[in-house]
Amino acid sequence: MAENSRLAILGAGSWGTALAIVLAGKFETIGLWARDPERALEIEKLRENRRYLPGVRLPERVSVSNDLATTIADAGTIIGVVPSAYLRAVLEAARRYVRPGTALVSATKGFEDATLCRMSQVVRQTLPDSPVAVLSGPTFAKEIAAGEPAAVVIASEQIELAEQIQRAFATPTLRFYTSRDVAGVEVGAAMKNVIAVGAGICRGLGLGSNSVAALVTRGLAESTRLAVAMGGDARTLSGLAGLGDLVLTATGDLSRNRAVGVALGRGRRLEEILAETTMVAEGVATCHAARELGLRHRIDLPIVGKMYEVLYEEKDPRAAIRELMERRLTSE
Repeated sequence: MAENSRLAILGAGSWGTALAIVLAGKFETIGLWARDPERALEIEKLRENRRYLPGVRLPERVSVSNDLATTIADAGTIIGVVPSAYLRAVLEAARRYVRPGTALVSATKGFEDATLCRMSQVVRQTLPDSPVAVLSGPTFAKEIAAGEPAAVVIASEQIELAEQIQRAFATPTLRFYTSRDVAGVEVGAAMKNVIAVGAGICRGLGLGSNSVAALVTRGLAESTRLAVAMGGDARTLSGLAGLGDLVLTATGDLSRNRAVGVALGRGRRLEEILAETTMVAEGVATCHAARELGLRHRIDLPIVGKMYEVLYEEKDPRAAIRELMERRLTSE
């Protein structure tokens, strides 16, 4: 991994743009790739991502392009911030431009729906010659771009790589902790979006803090069970990538997944909600994959199951919450 030279970021949504802004002082140049050519031209010309981060100026060191070759050229490190449904296709298109040994940091949260792969597994399959790390933690892009303090986790099975990225990325406002537990970090990152939809439903139904706290706590238990079944460490789920990210996403007003849940709880249809949402709510697709993973590993995921019924089978949200409460009594 080449430190402090050129960084490439694939994905010019809110999180990709925020990372470009906060890391601009750490690299000589940053290439930011946008899928839509017109949007790339607009951001480059205005020096502002008006769709996702209006009012935040892009540093001069950041160049925006729709051309993968231009973005990736001479990059020592690449960050992937593409929605989970598109990550494989983008990396396959980018493969010819990625030099062997170039580190790929996945900042995408979710599972690939068709294969149930974690994002780092998608990276390994598409870029077998690239060392892989994952970046996760409790972060809202708007606050990161504004320079507010935050802490995240950088995980890699090669701990030396995680430590290199930690040094290369750390800023006065963004603190990095290292981890070897890639599976635990990724499962926590994915599952919190599903639980956040449920927390939003509670709010949309007019339920109070007790209900949200119960759902978040039991949601963390489900996330932990699945993470352990998939090779992760239970302790990781009590840290930034687990509990930290879950609390933020399930309770924060800037959470798009929570917002989807609030709208569902107020009686709106999912199709209408998603049609009005400019940002991707990963929890919707992740819920389907998480349910399938639970079945595959024979893990009890009652909250995921009820969210699946609400999202995919049009179950009444109030009935879903009631049925969760009426489940067979058990021990914690």
